[in-house]
Amino acid sequence: MSRIRRAPVTDAARLGRRELLVALRDKIAAEIDRGCPARELAALSRRLVDIADQLQLVDDARGAIAMAALTPDEKWIE
Repeated sequence: MSRIRRAPVTDAARLGRRELLVALRDKIAAEIDRGCPARELAALSRRLVDIADQLQLVDDARGAIAMAALTPDEKWIE
């Protein structure tokens, strides 16, 4: 009996937005490295840059949330 093997993008989509973006980034980069047709290079490159920007936003937001969680509360002055 053969087993159906899920693509990493499928698995990543179930895990969350960041994981999905990373899987898509890696898949597109690998496609470019394999030598995609010239007519597809511009679109794939634009998408790769867009995904990198989205990943940066996700990471920045996570960093801001972590920083806020580590910041101690100020004491109330009455």
